[in-house]
Amino acid sequence: MPSSPTLAADQPPTAAPDTGRGRRADLIVVIVAVVLAVWVTSGLWRDPNQRAITVNSSDQALFEWLLAFGGHAVTHGENPLFTHLLNVPDGVNLAVNTSITVYAVVFAPLTYLIGPPATFLVILTLNLAATALAWYWLLSRRLVGSRLAAGIGALFIAFSPGMVSHANAHLNWTAGWLVPLLVAAVFALRRPGRWWRGGLVLGVLVAVAFSIAAEGLFFTALAVAVFLGVWAVHPARRAQARAALPDFLRGLAVTALVAGVLLAYPLWLHFAGPQRFHGTGFDPVIHAEDIAAFGAYPSRSLAGAAGLDTSLAPNPTEENSFFGLPLLLLTVACFGLLWRRASPGRRATLTALGVTAVVFAVLSWGPLAKWNGRRTGQLLPFGVLDNLPVVNAALPSRLALVVAPVIGVLLAYTVDRLRATPPGRTAAWAWGVGFAAALLPLLPTPLLTSVRPTVPAFVTAGTWRQYVSPGGVLTPIPLTLDVTPDGQRWQAYALAHRQGAFRLPAGFFLGPGGPDGRGRIGPPPRTFDTLMDQAGRTGLVPIVTEGSIRLSRADLRYWGVEAVVLPDEVHGAKYDLDEDALRRTATALLGEPRRVDDVWLWTVPAS
Repeated sequence: MPSSPTLAADQPPTAAPDTGRGRRADLIVVIVAVVLAVWVTSGLWRDPNQRAITVNSSDQALFEWLLAFGGHAVTHGENPLFTHLLNVPDGVNLAVNTSITVYAVVFAPLTYLIGPPATFLVILTLNLAATALAWYWLLSRRLVGSRLAAGIGALFIAFSPGMVSHANAHLNWTAGWLVPLLVAAVFALRRPGRWWRGGLVLGVLVAVAFSIAAEGLFFTALAVAVFLGVWAVHPARRAQARAALPDFLRGLAVTALVAGVLLAYPLWLHFAGPQRFHGTGFDPVIHAEDIAAFGAYPSRSLAGAAGLDTSLAPNPTEENSFFGLPLLLLTVACFGLLWRRASPGRRATLTALGVTAVVFAVLSWGPLAKWNGRRTGQLLPFGVLDNLPVVNAALPSRLALVVAPVIGVLLAYTVDRLRATPPGRTAAWAWGVGFAAALLPLLPTPLLTSVRPTVPAFVTAGTWRQYVSPGGVLTPIPLTLDVTPDGQRWQAYALAHRQGAFRLPAGFFLGPGGPDGRGRIGPPPRTFDTLMDQAGRTGLVPIVTEGSIRLSRADLRYWGVEAVVLPDEVHGAKYDLDEDALRRTATALLGEPRRVDDVWLWTVPAS
């Protein structure tokens, strides 16, 4: 999850000693972080192999496939950033997708041991817990003197509405533990004589972050730039910034060199390699934050469970703000308290934090303003920036994720200040009630999960190898896409269980083929997959003519398909599918199938 840089330029009012009491506080935060992470993902822990996240089973299937493919690529000496296992014959450029290569490599032994679904769950749970602990480390060791203050700030950031929303299967956006490490490394560059070592560390972190969450790395870099720019021009910090600038720039040069060497090939693939595209396959007007969403409550929270949630997000995985009005009011009160008692240097930091939050909140509203579900037509700053390279590949609503760490830091600073100089009893009660009213409604509830179809015995038993030559092409029907992810789950199973690899004619990926040279999900449709999609969605067999038979068989020859497979239950990630209509349509196009294990099978002649 991206973040604004925090207050590393300011020292905490009193450093928390590493005493037994401090270590007990650390242990409590660790336990709470792990318990909350397991709580949020508890629906999957009931049976990782059979359950899926209800609102985003397609992305879960994609990340499971990425874990299996990454391990397979490493153990078989294949390119982990480009594959021909999907989108036959063109292949898929994974450098412009979310490849999570570092995770796939590091967790490859676990993937081979327990399978991609269970490994996915382990990483998702660790992401949430590690995000809390990384922020706690930064806050407690660098920014505040109170472990309680650090714990409140860190736990809020890690389990903020946006993070819980993206826990709906996004292994990239939930890797928020990267952000405090990146922020700490950036500020370490200003230390005299440490620029070489600091640049080396930051360069490695940048390469890791690019591999796991490139869009999040981009947002973090933008936020750091905004924060530092505002902080450095403030009169109270101008001299300090000028003195630190030479070492800082030297460190950035080392960072660029190290990251450039490590990322030379991925960046070439991303911007100049085959199957690249510009922009994204998602509409920035749709995937923009509703202004009213900042004061609304998220669905997976106590407030949401009480019926106070809304439908202001483009989908349940993108509730990127949804802080609730009480927290917004509390944040303003915290800012006011800190400002009144701040030194000029601290006011520079508060100014930078406030500007960063406002800038990213406004940018998250996208190209056109939207209030409570209604578009106003008012052009906003993102509409001017949307045509810039790299920016046009970002979803504007996700820029709101930067605001949560700013709020978390302000909460931590406020608790630290109140503990250092306790207010009167009435004021203390007022602050306690304010924190409770703002934070308790946002306590997360478990992600919604549901049972998904098992991988057919035709795949798990390896029977498919009797009908598909080594490296040959198999396709389920409907073809594998984001809304019908079965094929990639089957392929992930085969890869992780060392059965060999069949290829798929389609897949869930971003590739070229969208309007104006932009990206799209999956390959452009052809006759065969269009007919299958129509049958599955409507439950009606489309009109089949000699022409459609000829074109469908030509499609199968183009892809080199050797076997067409229909399981008894097809998983539709967004809607139910009609298996009977699919079977009758495929029969009309390809002839009568045979029953093999637990699937219907059509073999396709080579010519």
